[in-house]
Amino acid sequence: MTIASRAVTTIRIFCPVQPATLAMLLSAGAAAMDDDPVLGAMLAILREDGPFGDFGVYRNVIEIAPGWESFRPTADANPTSGTAGQVALSPTVVLTTYVAADAPAEAVDAVLTRIMAAHPWEIPVVEIGSARLLMRG
Repeated sequence: MTIASRAVTTIRIFCPVQPATLAMLLSAGAAAMDDDPVLGAMLAILREDGPFGDFGVYRNVIEIAPGWESFRPTADANPTSGTAGQVALSPTVVLTTYVAADAPAEAVDAVLTRIMAAHPWEIPVVEIGSARLLMRG
């Protein structure tokens, strides 16, 4: 077997979810994802036809990792959840997807603009990085 690789852009979106959604996800209730208002919106955007999640014969590939995010809003913050000066824990799902490194920038930017518009946090956590994905040759 030969192994090849291809350059990709990684996109990781830290998405707040309702506590009930996280509880259902942790108890194997994956169907709850689409019913959560924020997570459902993010997944709908990423599942549309476009450059995100392109694995050749597979499309719309998204890794989904449930968990929590901890933060402390400052006095100047306007947090979606939590109180200034107090440590807060937010039920969060991390969505990771990949875009071919040579995907048209306009198409990628259009999706990222919609992600940012749908994200409720004052400062959304969306990571963009570079990676190489291994493929069987």
